[in-house]
Amino acid sequence: MTLVRTVRTLPGTDDPIWELQLALPGQPLRSYDAVVGKAGWRPEDRLRLGSRAPLPQGSYRVTLIEPLGEGDEPELGRFVWIGLEPRFETARKGLGIHHDPSAGRGRRSGTDGCIGLIYGNDLLVLGDLLQRSGTRELQVRD
Repeated sequence: MTLVRTVRTLPGTDDPIWELQLALPGQPLRSYDAVVGKAGWRPEDRLRLGSRAPLPQGSYRVTLIEPLGEGDEPELGRFVWIGLEPRFETARKGLGIHHDPSAGRGRRSGTDGCIGLIYGNDLLVLGDLLQRSGTRELQVRD
């Protein structure tokens, strides 16, 4: 799995649109639109805790895939949480992949640094594919 930034932005919020790509043997490349962090981030903030900047470049391990419940933060969406653990030193913690129900909808658009898929159904499909394929690696690029 690979995360890359595109040149596109969300209308109205200017949050950058990133593409989460999943390559599985013998299958076409799958791509999912996502927001990562908030508009206006600074590159030097990517390693700083609480910066709301995109995930730092590097390699991550998928740690778990679990359903979200009614008691979970509403901005995580209603579907599943896919936990991510950096394979390098960083102050960033609590990173993962989730749905961003506010993507493109005002000041709540974007994430605090996680990968927020714009479309909730994409997250359901991704979670299922990761579980069935055993994919456990993510590379974050720019």
